[in-house]
Parts: sequence; structure tokens; C-alpha cells
Amino acid sequence: MQKKKIIEAMKNVYFQKMTKSGYKEIEDEIAKLQAQRPAKIEQLKAARALGDLSENTEYSTAKRELRHLESRLRWLNKQLQYSEIVTPESANEVDLGTKVTLRFEDDEDVTTYEIVGKQEADIAKQKVSFDSPLGRAIMHQSEGATVTVEAPQASYEVTIQKIELS
Repeated sequence: MQKKKIIEAMKNVYFQKMTKSGYKEIEDEIAKLQAQRPAKIEQLKAARALGDLSENTEYSTAKRELRHLESRLRWLNKQLQYSEIVTPESANEVDLGTKVTLRFEDDEDVTTYEIVGKQEADIAKQKVSFDSPLGRAIMHQSEGATVTVEAPQASYEVTIQKIELS
């Protein structure tokens, strides 16, 4: 039993939790970058053929762009390698992959957010990380719960109005 607890603790340290859609977005970006790679290699070859490499701006630019593309591919592949896809089992409580409608008590503003992994968070798309101050405060709470969010600048209260599977 102790060994099982240790393995679970290790998973929490080494694996990035994410939604299925977040995993798919990374796969799509990898495919897009891999499709661009041959063209970047050709640009580098063409720039190298121009001659003197020490003063060849096209060569330096093509080399930098290819290095950036390959670096991004390595990083994205590591994200997938160390990811754990979390699928919510029910809409009874807030969890990774659920959509939550919140009422902010200070101004009575109502907003719906999707709870996602750290690397998927994008407030412009209404995606909040489970590890953000708001995410931590509402995780594993039920509809109707009012919780206090401890943000760096101030604390505020939100009420969970609705939870649904995304």
C-alpha cells in the first residue's frame, strides 16, 4: 500500500495534468511544425549556397528559425511525454476538464470558465488553470459553494452557480 502512495506522489511531481483537448492542441502544433521543417531546411541550404557565411544575413536568419522550430518541437514533445490526461467523471464537483459558471460576489459579475492544465490556461479563451489562485479555491467544490480566492493583490469571493462537463 505504501508503494502505491509513493507512485501516486511521484506522478503528481513529474506529470503535467491536462485535458484531452489540450493534448490534442499540442499534437496539432507538432504536426504543423513538422510540416514546416522541410521548407526551413531548404531555406537554410539556399542561404548557405549564397557564399560567405560570416556576413550572410539570410543564412543566420534561416539557421536561427530552424533552431527555434526544432527547440519548440522538442519542448512540445516533452509536454506530451510527461502529460497525464485527466477526464472528469461527473459534474458534481469542480475538476480539471469541467466548465464552471461563477458569480463574483464583489460586483455580481457572472462568468463561465473551463478548468484546464497549467500549459493550457488562456484567460482570453475563458480557460483557467487548476493551479491558479481561482482554480485552487474552486477545485473539488460543489454547486452553490461560496469560496474565498486568495489572489496576490487581494482576496475575493465567488459562488459556484453551475458545473458541467466540457
